[in-house]
Amino acid sequence: MERLAVKKLEKWLESPLRKPMVVWGARQVGKTYLIRDLFAKRYFPENSIYIDFRVENEITEYCTEHIDPNDIIRYISAVKRQPVTPETLLIFDEIQECPAIITSLKYFCQDLRSQPVIATGSMVRIKIQRETHKRGPGSKQFLFPVGKINQLTLYPMTFDEFLLNDNEPLYDIIREAYSSGTALEPAVHDLAMEALYQFLLIGGMPEAVDTFIRTRDYLESQQILKDLYDNYLSDMELYQASPESVIRSRNVFQGIYRELNRESKNFSPGLIESGKKVRDFRAPIDWLTMAHVIHRSFQVKEHALLPLMPDEDALFRLYLGDIGMFSWQSGAGVSAFLTKSGQNKLAGIFFENYVALELAARDIPLYYWRGKNDAEIEFIVEANSSAVPIDVKKGRGSLNSLEKFRNHNSSGIAIKISANNRGYDPSKNLLTLPLYETPFLSEDLAAGKIFGVGNNNQTGLSALQNDF
Repeated sequence: MERLAVKKLEKWLESPLRKPMVVWGARQVGKTYLIRDLFAKRYFPENSIYIDFRVENEITEYCTEHIDPNDIIRYISAVKRQPVTPETLLIFDEIQECPAIITSLKYFCQDLRSQPVIATGSMVRIKIQRETHKRGPGSKQFLFPVGKINQLTLYPMTFDEFLLNDNEPLYDIIREAYSSGTALEPAVHDLAMEALYQFLLIGGMPEAVDTFIRTRDYLESQQILKDLYDNYLSDMELYQASPESVIRSRNVFQGIYRELNRESKNFSPGLIESGKKVRDFRAPIDWLTMAHVIHRSFQVKEHALLPLMPDEDALFRLYLGDIGMFSWQSGAGVSAFLTKSGQNKLAGIFFENYVALELAARDIPLYYWRGKNDAEIEFIVEANSSAVPIDVKKGRGSLNSLEKFRNHNSSGIAIKISANNRGYDPSKNLLTLPLYETPFLSEDLAAGKIFGVGNNNQTGLSALQNDF
């Protein structure tokens, strides 16, 4: 399957300032597949060396005692019986199993800059290894190569990636409609929404997506999701400091749908464990966030001052790191996403978690706005020196919260994401985007643009339909 992160690796490879690349990400999001099966085969056919530090014990032991990149290359070349040249891609997988190789990346950068190196790992497990080895003998200590590596975080597949692999013609149609600022004709809009509901059910975990594309069997992909969900719960023992923390991490993870399916949607520790405070869950939430298993959105009150940042002890919301797992956790069932009657009953939090993940996958910090009298806007994004409000609605919905937001903030462009077709209301300076265009909006916001047209260029807005 194609992954859009390949393009980022292409830019890295072509950069004259290239450093060793480290690809982070949660388990089973496709880090190894991206590097070894997509990027390496495409750009280094028959000229890459793959090392898995979980299973290649001899190499792991050698690299633990040697950090000089020249020594490491000579040894790897001998063990693999393959010469390592500046045209050879070195792939270091699961680097948290060999902390010393992390330190060696600094010297690859300083002494062998021309040698292409890509490593994968878990930041949360590296932190645990780092704390462990700080207490060990001097030869076992390691330093994180700050400023000496390039970094990329890989997330579960986004909706545009899902569509690119499952229905590329529809992907092209949606992307062109977004770029040109036009609404899809109703029949195509319905097809796009049908694909969006499929994605809400299946999610972006590559194994679940691949299973669905190959079999078209929803129940089979649901079984994959169940197994992955259970594996995530089991995996929490690997990056928690105590049995109590393991239990709390699992409870936080398993309780996200229940937390969001309330009127306030803010994280409530008492809903998980009676009598506990937020501080009791700070460490488990920090670990889960660092592992990219969940995402945290912070509250901004009334005046959205730039740069956006959380207030001290600010309220926050949690989102599950994969929309398919979120749907599985909800217990909604397959028919809720594939039938009109089921879709009509779906809560808006499914769309909210989906939008949160599309933003997070572009490394956009998550914030939401809260005003007086329960006024709220699901997301506030900083773009083009503006605080852009993004309202997520299942259908038409009320605009009262947007009016209250503008009482305290600028009257710049506002965006509503919903199941409706694209539209623009100049009297409210409100752009309505269909849910399936969220990935392309997120790309523009990450680049500092607003709704796909930069430099205040309003081209295409005249073609938008009013649809509220």
